[in-house]
Amino acid sequence: MVQSVDQRAINTVRCLAADVVKGANSGHPGAPMGCAPMAHVLFHKFMRYNPKNPKFVNRDRFVLSNGHGCALQYIMLHLAGYDVTMDDLKNFRQLDSKTPGHPEVNDTPGIEVTTGPLGQGISNAVGLAAAEAHFAATYNKPGYELFNNNTFVILGDGCLQEGVSAEAISLAGHWKLGKLIALYDDNAITIDGSTEVSFTEDVLQRFQACGWHTLVVSDGDNDVTAIQKAIEEAKSVTDKPTLIKVKTTIGYGSLNQGEEKVHGSPLSDADIKQVKEKFGFNGDEKYSVPQEVYDLYAARAEYGAKVEQEWNELFSRYKTEYPAEAAEIERRFNGKLPEGWEAALPRFTPSDAPVATRKLSEGVLTALSEVVPELLGGSADLTGSNLTRWKKAVDFQHPSTGLGDYTGRYFRYGVREHGMFAIMNGLTAYGGNIPFGGTFLNFLTYGWGAARLSALSHFRVIYVMTHDSIGLGEDGPTHQPIETLVLTRATPNMLTFRPADGNEVSGTYLAALENAHRPSVIALSRQNLPQLAGSSIEVVRRGGYVLQDAENTQLILVATGSEVSLAVDAAKQLAAEGVATRVVSMPCTELFDEQPEEYKKSVLVPGVPIISIEALSTTGWERYAHAHVGMRTFGASAPIKELYKKFNITVEATVEKSKKVLAYYQKVGYVPEVGLDF
Repeated sequence: MVQSVDQRAINTVRCLAADVVKGANSGHPGAPMGCAPMAHVLFHKFMRYNPKNPKFVNRDRFVLSNGHGCALQYIMLHLAGYDVTMDDLKNFRQLDSKTPGHPEVNDTPGIEVTTGPLGQGISNAVGLAAAEAHFAATYNKPGYELFNNNTFVILGDGCLQEGVSAEAISLAGHWKLGKLIALYDDNAITIDGSTEVSFTEDVLQRFQACGWHTLVVSDGDNDVTAIQKAIEEAKSVTDKPTLIKVKTTIGYGSLNQGEEKVHGSPLSDADIKQVKEKFGFNGDEKYSVPQEVYDLYAARAEYGAKVEQEWNELFSRYKTEYPAEAAEIERRFNGKLPEGWEAALPRFTPSDAPVATRKLSEGVLTALSEVVPELLGGSADLTGSNLTRWKKAVDFQHPSTGLGDYTGRYFRYGVREHGMFAIMNGLTAYGGNIPFGGTFLNFLTYGWGAARLSALSHFRVIYVMTHDSIGLGEDGPTHQPIETLVLTRATPNMLTFRPADGNEVSGTYLAALENAHRPSVIALSRQNLPQLAGSSIEVVRRGGYVLQDAENTQLILVATGSEVSLAVDAAKQLAAEGVATRVVSMPCTELFDEQPEEYKKSVLVPGVPIISIEALSTTGWERYAHAHVGMRTFGASAPIKELYKKFNITVEATVEKSKKVLAYYQKVGYVPEVGLDF
């Protein structure tokens, strides 16, 4: 069989996909076999990348949104010359391999974002494209087009059915992200079978309504020329993102092509043999790559290395002409914060007026906006409630709208929590950015899929979550978070902050920015809180600390956020009644858990009864306290004071419980340790 080298490469990808999935006896061969032509065209004809430096700043970004088809991406990375060997392909889906069951940004060179939960990848890609637009507008100069990369995405029917993608797609069209090009693998199959059973909308009309340019390739199995022409046209449209609908056959070449059988199960040995023979390969030979195919992709890699070299030369000249901007670009992409940025953090004394921590957060963001240019922010239509926008902020908008421009660092996400969080992950993945986004704490779980991926990806993303407890009052239980912080505190590699006053808010941002590989959830109050004696910025790094102490301590009250001042008042009353009470503020349990055992025991002293106070669920506090003041039900709609009284989160209730706890342990004769973890 005489084949062009392009066709030989495509068929190599198809056969490798069958082998790789069969080798693991697990995975999804159908999408890689169907998507092989479009992946080949992208990696051979269009994408600019250098496998020797996967983090080349101006590389084109590629996202496989239908991440279950990751065998395709691993194969392309291998062929392109990335540090993904044939042995890595043979180790697909095995323990500690570079080729896990879905793409993981920290496991495999060349992977830009962690995909798998459908819809996340295309949404991340919107963030990647927005980041390019922002950097280009901010740093490009006449004759110095430093930032001009494209973001390419392959996505499937499942991605388009998930709601998060609809949110992000709408924003991409509004922002007119012309360097975002998505190829839709229209194979009409999901796990349940034909899309006729559940997905019959006109996808192109939906994208057109959202402001996208749309194209169609009717034969994505064979017509490589049509795919190439479509991408060329997409690149020429600079004021709209483009969706290219590519009609494919899932599992192309298999005896079961076009059926759901090839979606999530390996092909049989007999089927793989006939696939290889059909495509001109030895049916008995496994993991075969003709040298001409390696040579084809090696030439593209050499081109990519040349592109990077030319970019480096351009940047060298840029550094001479624009030294300040060049230094900032280098610092940002090296992940280093500006020298002395911490000095901008506001400090407070007890004589300062009570202020809601959401308002204090606004003050910190305003101060940091002047000294940390990589800090980009926005809100899901709650700017006036979240207080996330500083006065001098410019909105990120297409210049044609007259509402801002691409240099803007404030993002108007609209009522799209999930899309916002996923886009923030994309902004982080691009490099050089620290994004934050605001909504009510209760609606963090609306977008939890993306927030979880922030932690899994080790991304420094900041979730500014206001209205943090029943203290938001009259909006009632639909808006009052009860269980949310149990979830965030249980999530690995995620920091949860609930600051109690101005110093702790500043300290929260200090710790959040210093933790370069962890997302932070910051829970902020609607109600005013006093500035506390004993608080400081730096101590927040330790997660928990003794705010106010007493000699010969008989009782410890540990609290967070708005309840710390309640604990202070309860301690005063207990002291007046002869009970020496220590007050511990615990703005971040995760950071506290990481402290040396000696320090932790110096704060929460063994043998002393401990009571936790937090106007959210008491679940989790058994690790730190013997008894709890908090929520065991949903909230209610009422003014804040009535709510705290109804649910016994008051000074009086705390004092009463404290006396009962002391009496109980005096009776039994000992106080057990808490939080033992063997």
